[in-house]
Amino acid sequence: MDELGVEAHGVTRSFGAVQALRGLELTVPYGQVTALVGPNGAGKTTLMLILATLLAPDTGQVRIAGYDLSTHPEQVRSSLGWMPDTFGVYDQLKVHEYLEFFADAYRLPRDEKGRRVRALLSLVRLEETAVRPVHALSRGQKQRLGLARALIHKPRVLLLDEPASGLDPRSRIELRDLLRSLAADGVAVLVSSHILSELEEIADRVAMVDHGRSAGEHRMTDLTSAGPAGLGGARWRIRALDPSGLVESLRVRPGFGLVSDLSGGAEVGPLTEEQAAGLLAELVAEGVRVVAYGPVGSALESAYLAMTESRR
Repeated sequence: MDELGVEAHGVTRSFGAVQALRGLELTVPYGQVTALVGPNGAGKTTLMLILATLLAPDTGQVRIAGYDLSTHPEQVRSSLGWMPDTFGVYDQLKVHEYLEFFADAYRLPRDEKGRRVRALLSLVRLEETAVRPVHALSRGQKQRLGLARALIHKPRVLLLDEPASGLDPRSRIELRDLLRSLAADGVAVLVSSHILSELEEIADRVAMVDHGRSAGEHRMTDLTSAGPAGLGGARWRIRALDPSGLVESLRVRPGFGLVSDLSGGAEVGPLTEEQAAGLLAELVAEGVRVVAYGPVGSALESAYLAMTESRR
């Protein structure tokens, strides 16, 4: 489909007796940021390496930017940008030379190369390091350089594995804004990360994987609204002037999830935002004097915990 930057169907991959991917399915639409979420050992890294054309699947079909990965790998590589969690750098090169090298590798015209390198150095805030040796950069600066490298040829599909690793808070915010901007320009963005709170701020949708299989794809808005069983909503923490009365009032109400007695109040849920709003209205109407009411963690965290409950 023209609307999909990435399509993977029935993808399998084994390493000896270990089956890393077991018929995995994935879609990444253009114009959206898709979060790839799953526990350690779920197959995320194997999948990302396959999408980046660095590892061949045993079976299944993968299409990137409309090209079949097995029959048109060169077209796939020219259409995607890849930023791994850790990557090697050419220590003998300066920062601007490093980007110029990859501009040449992607065959950017000479008159465009200089403008593109300068624009990317500005975009990732590395202008002042342009003539510094790559090996002298900090971990966070190397991450930003890696992002610039992935964007050098204006890819239609962007794959990022733990892109915020090593970044300071300001750089994380700027990364979030940049990814949102790229998606707004029509790029298909796939981000794999364990920092769920940041993914919830960046992503339009989430693709969950577990034990090498797809565990569902959902729009982020569906996680906070009435969605699939076990996915909608988060835990909500409530504080009241009369904590014991609050707990008693909550426990006589069916359909509001597990009630936990806390100092000064209680936790209840998981609840969707609509359910939480309804519960608050009922408590206030009943005369419960609520002084604080808000979600605990995030809906994405709740969905992740529900998915991985069997691993405990």
